[in-house]
Amino acid sequence: MSNFKDKVVYQIYPKSFKDSNNDGIGDLKGITSKLDYLKLLGIDYIWITPFFISPQNDNGYDITDYYHIDPIYGTMDDLDELIKEADNRNIGLMFDMVFNHTSTTHEWFQKALNGEQKYKNYYFFKKPVNGGMPTNWESKFGGPVWEYVEKFDEYYLHLFDKTQADLNWENPEVRAELAKILNFWIDKGVKGFRFDVINLISKNAFEDDNQGIGKKFYTDGNKVNQYLNELNNITFGKYNDMITVGEMSATTIENCVNYTYPGNHELDMTFNFHHLKVDYQNKEKWTVMDFDFQELKELFNNWQVGMQIGHGWNALFWNCHDQPRSLSRFGNDTKCHDESAKMLATAIHMQRGTPYIYQGEEIGMTNNYFTDIHQYRDVESINYYHILKNQGTNENDIHKILQAKSRDNARSPMQWNKDGGFSENTPWMEMNPNHTKINVENNLNNPNSIFHYYQNLIQLRKKYKVISEGSYIPMEKDHPYIYAYKRQYRGDELIVINNFYDVDTSIEIEYINDYKILTSNYDNHQLNKHLSIRPYETIVLYKSE
Repeated sequence: MSNFKDKVVYQIYPKSFKDSNNDGIGDLKGITSKLDYLKLLGIDYIWITPFFISPQNDNGYDITDYYHIDPIYGTMDDLDELIKEADNRNIGLMFDMVFNHTSTTHEWFQKALNGEQKYKNYYFFKKPVNGGMPTNWESKFGGPVWEYVEKFDEYYLHLFDKTQADLNWENPEVRAELAKILNFWIDKGVKGFRFDVINLISKNAFEDDNQGIGKKFYTDGNKVNQYLNELNNITFGKYNDMITVGEMSATTIENCVNYTYPGNHELDMTFNFHHLKVDYQNKEKWTVMDFDFQELKELFNNWQVGMQIGHGWNALFWNCHDQPRSLSRFGNDTKCHDESAKMLATAIHMQRGTPYIYQGEEIGMTNNYFTDIHQYRDVESINYYHILKNQGTNENDIHKILQAKSRDNARSPMQWNKDGGFSENTPWMEMNPNHTKINVENNLNNPNSIFHYYQNLIQLRKKYKVISEGSYIPMEKDHPYIYAYKRQYRGDELIVINNFYDVDTSIEIEYINDYKILTSNYDNHQLNKHLSIRPYETIVLYKSE
């Protein structure tokens, strides 16, 4: 197991990061051209979302060929150069492996459709039950999980889109093929893997679900731990400098402890998404409501303490390619733009776990606030526009929902300078109009910028073991505006205070004069026992025995 506790990962959505050949789409050479920028920020790994050959029905999460690069992103030579240049800067590449399913255009599935039994066994083909589908489960993207193949009088399973057929991990040949893919990329110099929806790979039973949509039969299944342990032993577990993270769908603390407990030899850390559903009305995504602050705090505290007790490890994040911008969700992206961006960064980076920064987060990128459906590219957003329209929702209300919840909020092109700087051509998706003010160039030129604040947070993690190794103790659990916690390690202590609102407030801290300020997004502090906290203020206090 590598030492990943003081590391920071930067996520790149390549289509929107930097376009090197001016076709309007970001590419691998574009990433290589910005490595010095990432080195300056101080990150250790780059997680790149999938750039393998794909029909792009699910933005590359539907893979046709795990060994070759989709020409829209470049060539194998481009990738070799990226690996080499990143390595020269002590940055490791983390690849995104989609192993729950393949595209139906994958050679294995095509052979299955040709009737080759060996490859049919790579997937789940089931006979009709009582003249209908094998089970009543619903797909994650809506509709049934079964697609009929007339030629066989059978259905195949797809938990996601019908072009994403689920792999049968029960079959040892499938597991051997997937291990072979990992070892191919490890030999190329790849230093880490992020595993997409990896807790769905063990299907316990194929039965009707009378209470839900089928999740209980395939989420955190009986054999996930066995499969991950096997994969670990024959691939990444043999190396000291590898880092792994699993994306977990609808999971529990107990399961994530098992996936990440070092003695189990499975994964280094896990992503869970519970904290990013606190602004879902009645747990429905396509709604608008203010986030539930008390629920957010409770989730953070429960996961931090629960994973700590079980010796598990969290991947810490606010943003990714599937989520709207956290600054627009949990901060104030107009009146207190910089303050709330820095506060949100501190709240997550000082927790126990490994922080992930999503492209543009470090310069304070916001939601796009598009006003026309033709500005959207995300299939999920476009589908829901029509669903909401058919339900009779008013056009203005639909746009408010999309402005708040669309995944395209995370996918608009990276804002490099006041002219955009992403491409000299028309980008595949419109750039956020605020790029004239919010951009990398402005951030680099301003010593008090969000970029420099992130840079400092990363440096603090590497300097103070209490941040990377310390225990987590919740504070101020019932405070209406403040999320606060303590970190402790061998006589060192941090107190982290975050005001999530545009209000002045205060908290009491005993022996406050024993502490010094490690970082804050405001100047001129008076350290009194009754500590005054300003709107969206964050302050980190430190003492050492």
